[in-house]
Amino acid sequence: MKRLSLTAALSAATVSAMLLTSAPTLAQQIEAPEIASSGTVLSVSTSGSSSRTPDIATFTAGVVTTGKTAREALSANSAAMNRVIKALKAAGIADKDLQTSNLGINPVYGSRTRSSNVLEEQAPPIIGYRATNTVRVKQRKLNRYGKVIDTLVTAGANRVNGPNFQVEDSDEALDEARRNAMAKARKRAALYASAAGLKVKRILSITEGGSYSPRPPVVYARMAMDESAASPPVAAGEIELQANVRVMFELTP
Repeated sequence: MKRLSLTAALSAATVSAMLLTSAPTLAQQIEAPEIASSGTVLSVSTSGSSSRTPDIATFTAGVVTTGKTAREALSANSAAMNRVIKALKAAGIADKDLQTSNLGINPVYGSRTRSSNVLEEQAPPIIGYRATNTVRVKQRKLNRYGKVIDTLVTAGANRVNGPNFQVEDSDEALDEARRNAMAKARKRAALYASAAGLKVKRILSITEGGSYSPRPPVVYARMAMDESAASPPVAAGEIELQANVRVMFELTP
């Protein structure tokens, strides 16, 4: 739902929108202190969008291992992660599209020892260690995404997070969204001006409220597949890029 902010000083019988007549002190409140206006000021907030087919997908892949000691857990993790990275490169992922995003070793605690005296309650014992290593991957060939995931699981990856579909060069799509947002703002300003018995004289200011592309929810999975499992199907669909704009108009009789 799009939000609309309107300010003016008209009677309720003329139009139901809230309007505010410009004055030097009030102009500062509407973030246009340098603009002098003798008419009525109308502020309109709109958004525009454009759709594109994504051309890249990002995801994270990693290995979680455990051991009785930190060294044992890390050693097992390093061996498995080397196989995962080797598999990614063999699948066509370039070095520039691989980046370590998480590397850590944490203790694994057992059950806490309880006593009848609360003050004597013992801290839980450390029964082992867990090592985690994760890489962030940029997949440029979307038709191979499912095959790459299958390859990773075969290589030993047991933690996969994604995909996050994107448009790598989004400037053109965002510019289209901005034009759509401005067209909506002008149309809406003309509507309110007409309803108030006024007309649009000029634009006083334009503020972009931020542009973004909504991303699909990330799906976390611990991968467990046998060698006979088929590659997971992946549908990229379309993503919508959005631009928000706030435009201030001067209205005159």
